[in-house]
Amino acid sequence: MASRHVNVLNPGDPFRDWLVEEVIGHRLKNKKCSVNVFKYNSSHTVCRYEFIGENLSVMAKFFAEPTGRLKDYNPHNGMMNEYQNLKKAASVINVAKPLAVNKKFNCVLVTEHIPGKSLAWYFNHEEKLYEKLAAVAHMLRQLHENTKASYNKENEFRNFHEVLDYLKLDYDTRESFNKLLGKWWYSSLLNREHGCMVHRDATPSNYIFHKGKPYALDFESSWFQAHPVRDLGILTAELKNEFELHKGGGWKAEPYIGNFLWEYSIDEKHFKYITRVLPFFMSIGHLRSARLHQGDYKNYLIKEAHECLKAINYM
Repeated sequence: MASRHVNVLNPGDPFRDWLVEEVIGHRLKNKKCSVNVFKYNSSHTVCRYEFIGENLSVMAKFFAEPTGRLKDYNPHNGMMNEYQNLKKAASVINVAKPLAVNKKFNCVLVTEHIPGKSLAWYFNHEEKLYEKLAAVAHMLRQLHENTKASYNKENEFRNFHEVLDYLKLDYDTRESFNKLLGKWWYSSLLNREHGCMVHRDATPSNYIFHKGKPYALDFESSWFQAHPVRDLGILTAELKNEFELHKGGGWKAEPYIGNFLWEYSIDEKHFKYITRVLPFFMSIGHLRSARLHQGDYKNYLIKEAHECLKAINYM
């Protein structure tokens, strides 16, 4: 994710001094160092703070400074929610570990900075993509298997309808989606005994590779009691969309998708189960992406989402 240099903080700046004195001072040789500030494009103000001469950076997300479409929410609750989600995830997988929270500084969450290349970079360059997707698949399975809990099927469908509501589809298109969702609801395909924690925002920019290992970022929208295939559906939809936009056709992503699902699977029976329920979650993945586009490509994504749901007619 691209960033730009926006400021230099010197001793005496309240936020810089809080970082030094209470968050990471024990890791600094020179506590009087200045700090470079780099800003990222995100749904909130997100900055990297680089302690000059120390080979150390931290990330900060300011929940009281939303920059995306969602602005009417409780920033303190958002800050604490992601802090707790990161702590939970950090007990089972590699994440950007949470270091501190402070409501006085616009409800800031400070985490480790993980240097490296994102999965998005490997998407774009199509370099070692099988290998990197396999590593993410293993990490996601580790997260899902080690956070088992009860399952809330209703929440999966409620969220699907919320995304559809946001898109403001014409009456006939919405009714067609509703009928297909009804078929999915009354089938037994999405029934399961256990849910789990899911990353939920399983987009390529939220996985970073550092020293060969994948790290997950951004757990603000993470869920519990969720279906594990949700993460797989979101990521495979992102992969297909990347190939549709930049690689000459979404069909070219299919070998990568198949290998990703196989690497996630425990055995052949598990793989077959995943491929049967995947269309439901790929559908919502396409619709999530449709919120970010306009015109012909938005319509393409909505059509792809509809085609995914139609898989229920053949099961």
